Amino acid sequence: MKFCCLLIDVKDTQKTRNFYENVMRLKVSLDLAPNVAFGNGTTAFAIQEKFSELVNADDFNTTCKGNDHELVFEEDNYDEFEEHIKQFDDIIFVHKTKEYPWGQRVMRFYDPDFHVIEVGESMESIFKKFFKQGMSIDEVAERTGHPVDFVSKYFS
Repeated sequence: MKFCCLLIDVKDTQKTRNFYENVMRLKVSLDLAPNVAFGNGTTAFAIQEKFSELVNADDFNTTCKGNDHELVFEEDNYDEFEEHIKQFDDIIFVHKTKEYPWGQRVMRFYDPDFHVIEVGESMESIFKKFFKQGMSIDEVAERTGHPVDFVSKYFS
């Protein structure tokens, strides 16, 4: 068994595609409109207009703004992305940047179909920031809640 991708239902393929290309700066890997896949070499996720029609099952309905899942993205240059997103006046934030106890800054907002999007600093960039501050591998592991073996991969 191999997981292929996450598919989300959208109302307007072109509008949602524009959001993921312009706001999120993702690349389309396959365009089979009304299905569009995004990814870098492999499909990370896909959008599908009229998903309920595709499924074609009795009593199958989709809802917007369920707030029961999120698409999670990591950004190596979080400060630059934070500036980038400010140019889009129509973004509806769940919350703007907040820093969590493990040192990661995260923002959450909605895509055009009210799927929750999380953009956070990549853990690699957080590890490197803490290393530059003079923290040891053990200290970084403790602060971030990650195993020492995992953190040590990023120590240079």
